[in-house]
Amino acid sequence: MSTYELILLDTPAPGVSRITINRPEKRNAISTPLRGELLAALEANDFDPAVRVTIIRGAGDCFSAGYDLGGDLMSEPPFHTAPGDGSWSRQVTQNWFAFWDLAKPVIAQVHGYAIAGATELAQACDLVYVADDVRIGYPIVRIASPPDWQYHMPLLGMRRSMEIMLTGDDLTGAEAVAIGWANKTFPAAELDDNVLEIAERIAGVESDLAQINKRLVHRQAEIMGVRSAIRAGSEFQALAGHQKSVEEFKKDPLATMKRHNAADAERRAKRTARPQGDSPTA
Repeated sequence: MSTYELILLDTPAPGVSRITINRPEKRNAISTPLRGELLAALEANDFDPAVRVTIIRGAGDCFSAGYDLGGDLMSEPPFHTAPGDGSWSRQVTQNWFAFWDLAKPVIAQVHGYAIAGATELAQACDLVYVADDVRIGYPIVRIASPPDWQYHMPLLGMRRSMEIMLTGDDLTGAEAVAIGWANKTFPAAELDDNVLEIAERIAGVESDLAQINKRLVHRQAEIMGVRSAIRAGSEFQALAGHQKSVEEFKKDPLATMKRHNAADAERRAKRTARPQGDSPTA
């Protein structure tokens, strides 16, 4: 694929390729064509001797709002997946592992917010750098399904993963770094420059050695069971699809999300307004 409609490519420094998700009017929502373009561009970079590292960022006020629920997510996916229970989760699992299996390093540069599927995109990258004021979350676990690419337990650990899965609460930039979701956090105005500086340092490493180093870390993670654990999540994603609450969600996903978001905002407002020391009543 030599031309792209949903992403922008530039070369901000020697050896550094930068991909900008360019759907700001859709909050950079991840459609199936977008996933295809991202993977095509990254695979092209793997074969381009001038590229040593790639940065992925979002245009506008956020990294990405997650999967595009207004589109046909199963239309012409980048990978074949047999139909039936769990087909969506299996397909995106294969997609994000294709990112892992790229030879050259990929950096996620996350600002504004990263929601649901956008967190999967970020965690499929090798390094993640975030803005201080970023909001990171998987709120869909409250109303629709477990994550599609279930990285939480293998990459973040049991206690923090359990809290995220049971509450759907957001992470701040500092929290993301503290639990290993991200490498470092920077002031939003300085994120571009700092990420580029890190990318330039990586580009200064001989590419063949950097690729071996990346494969080493991934191979060790696989020996520890990371890949198998994430793949196993597809079965629970399929099971969730048969729950009554999920069936209700599927009737009108956007309306259900708006209703739950409003209820959550009301709960947060009550919690904020409650005088310190009061016992919670709601």
